[in-house]
Amino acid sequence: MTADAHSTRAVIAMLVAVAAFSLMDAGLKTLAGQYPPFQVAALRGAASLPLVLAWALATVGARSLLRVRWSLHLLRGVLGVAMMASFVYALRTLPLSTAYSIFFIAPLLITALSVPLLRERVGPRRWTAIGIGLAGVLVVLRPTGQGVLTLAGLAVLLAALAYAVSAITVRLLARTDSTESMMVWAMTMIALGAGALALPDWVPIRAADGWIILSIGVAGALGQYAITEAFRVGQASLIAPIEYTALLWGVILDATLWGVLPDSVTWLGAGIIVASGLYLLRRERIHAEAEHP
Repeated sequence: MTADAHSTRAVIAMLVAVAAFSLMDAGLKTLAGQYPPFQVAALRGAASLPLVLAWALATVGARSLLRVRWSLHLLRGVLGVAMMASFVYALRTLPLSTAYSIFFIAPLLITALSVPLLRERVGPRRWTAIGIGLAGVLVVLRPTGQGVLTLAGLAVLLAALAYAVSAITVRLLARTDSTESMMVWAMTMIALGAGALALPDWVPIRAADGWIILSIGVAGALGQYAITEAFRVGQASLIAPIEYTALLWGVILDATLWGVLPDSVTWLGAGIIVASGLYLLRRERIHAEAEHP
């Protein structure tokens, strides 16, 4: 397969991944109004686990799933529970587009955290991009006005931080563990961990919500597979910016399902965050090319 064919395949896979995760998030938002956050997080993990497990067993086998670095998988499981529960909590009141706008700070946090956790070097231009991105988050939150600096807005920030730290653990795990094992144990620990925390306030699942839970499981598993395939065959600098198309999906789903649209200030803040993220990706590509000519 040619380089162009690989690039096209990666782009298509990433577009599918973003669409699948956006549809999954719409399902999570629907359930968030009926069930506690930890329960919704547990249902998300449990619904995707059978599909992810079947795929992993068919591709790498059981041995690859058991010979792993358990301490990092446990840490990633804790982070996954925190991320899912926080994001679901936020979706109870925030539109998808607003939640996505705030969550887009995650790539900037990954770069910032790579300094103390991975001992990577980040130059002044990339620190500037991170600072501008944080300013964009403040625009979306509007802490001095009638904005979304509420528990919901802060919950999205917590989810983004948990996601960023989890992404750092993935970089470490990728040196020794398979992608399939990371996916299987992430879903397992989210299902079990969030499920245990949800037990005291567990709400009986309505039969009418069964198809939503099933759809979340299928969309989540498809998104996981597609994003794995995208990063497997494509360059990160090419496909990572496609993640920002989630904002378009958020706007479409908000308008279609809930009849809401982001206001001008949210658009402005989202624009600042996306622009800083794209600039950061460009600087990281230049930095990588300089280190590996």
